[in-house]
Amino acid sequence: MFNPARLSLARHRAGLSKSQLAEAARVSRPALHRYETGETEPATDITDRIADVLGYPSTFFYGETVDQPPREAASFRSMSHMLAGDRDAALAAGSLAFMLSDWVETLFDLPAIDLHDLSDERSPDHAARALRELWGLGEKPIRNMVHLLEAKGVRVFSLVEETRSVDAFSVWRSNKPYIFLNTVKTAEHSRFDAAHELGHLVLHKHGGPGGRAAEDEANRFASSFLMPSADVRARIPIARGLNHIIAEKARWKVSVAALNYRLRQLGITSEWENRQLCIQIARNGYRTTEPQGIEREMSVVWEKVFGGLRNDRITKHDISAALHIPVTEIDKLVFGLTRMMSIEGGRQGAAGSARGKLSLVSD
Repeated sequence: MFNPARLSLARHRAGLSKSQLAEAARVSRPALHRYETGETEPATDITDRIADVLGYPSTFFYGETVDQPPREAASFRSMSHMLAGDRDAALAAGSLAFMLSDWVETLFDLPAIDLHDLSDERSPDHAARALRELWGLGEKPIRNMVHLLEAKGVRVFSLVEETRSVDAFSVWRSNKPYIFLNTVKTAEHSRFDAAHELGHLVLHKHGGPGGRAAEDEANRFASSFLMPSADVRARIPIARGLNHIIAEKARWKVSVAALNYRLRQLGITSEWENRQLCIQIARNGYRTTEPQGIEREMSVVWEKVFGGLRNDRITKHDISAALHIPVTEIDKLVFGLTRMMSIEGGRQGAAGSARGKLSLVSD
């Protein structure tokens, strides 16, 4: 049967209002409303027109209802600046990621989940130090946040959202943690986003403060987790201006703004110094670009998964056909790594030699 929830999902993912979709598909808005509420089922030719506008195969609309990240459970960093359409498009991407993740887990055993509930810690800073101790990280800089998260069982997906209002979001689903990172941001920004969302996962799994208070806690966690106080104090006992901060930020692979924030947190710079540095950072355009930028962190789990599928001659088009979603949506979710699957050939024994344990070592 036609599934109205899937129509809403595809429309949200396309960023279209009901009026826009109705006009493009040559149906009335009241009729489209009835299709989305399940009051009536569209005729086959109408479904085909809707599918054509949205870029999905018609078969997508006849599948089971897909889990959706609840708006209240997903932690968006820029909620106050976010348009409803941008939010719904990002959440719809999360639903497609759930579909892909479930499909992959029928073929592969992904790393076991090793996250801890740290909501009882005295502060986000204490929680960050506690998690570092639990994971045996000590005070050393973290080489790759995405690899670390994946090794600890977090399902990490990329977002390609053409808006700067969507930084990242995270959610628990069926006791599995998911993080979504918008790759339109700088590599340093995305790395901080990853640590920020980790903070939400370990601090707010069972609720807690919401809104600005929750975001502030996650920021403090991320800052402390990426830049341990002892290491920063040993390396930068005194901050000697913007150029000094730019030179030192490479150690922790953070943005100049993030390191400036951390120096103020630790009392290494005064409020006046921090304010002057903030002005210089903005004046130089370092809010949206990054001096001496780093290479973007990529997924090792998806690289291994697609390598295994490629060995079985399973292409990204096979995955698209199995899930009834566009190939482009798969590309957007997995850091573009599906280019590894450009081979031709049909699906062969997907549940056979592709199945295996992904063994990862924490960074």
